[in-house]
Amino acid sequence: MERISALGLDVGRKRIGVAGCDGTGLIATGLVTIERTSFDEDLSQLRKLVAEREVQILVVGLPYSMDGTLGFQARQVQKFARRLGFALQLPVEYTDERLTSVEAEELIRAEARSRSGHFVPSQSHHKSLIDRKAAAIILQRWLDDRKSQKPQN
Repeated sequence: MERISALGLDVGRKRIGVAGCDGTGLIATGLVTIERTSFDEDLSQLRKLVAEREVQILVVGLPYSMDGTLGFQARQVQKFARRLGFALQLPVEYTDERLTSVEAEELIRAEARSRSGHFVPSQSHHKSLIDRKAAAIILQRWLDDRKSQKPQN
């Protein structure tokens, strides 16, 4: 089986949710949330992850409008992703990220209900968790699409 190491990115104005996958490319997991300060600092943090995980590709969630068009925010994400891919010397692929934050929030609520503990995350912790979970959903969608497009032997 071909080994794959990808990073999934949920790029926002304030934070970047980051997810990685296991070497088989079956399961995406949220890794960290980067609080954005400057491109150089974002790049520095991502460069460390790329080196540690031997990343081969960046998968970036693209925030299409609900009608399927690319609006201002999507173009900003593309611009950032192209710059990031160039700086890291990695290919960039995009996947539709519509409603991933909503889906991530629902998953977090469901996980909290299933736990017997009473952990209540702070607002900033909660947003970081949503960004990480959204990045995992973005990467999982890409992995699933990739798997379904492979010819079955």
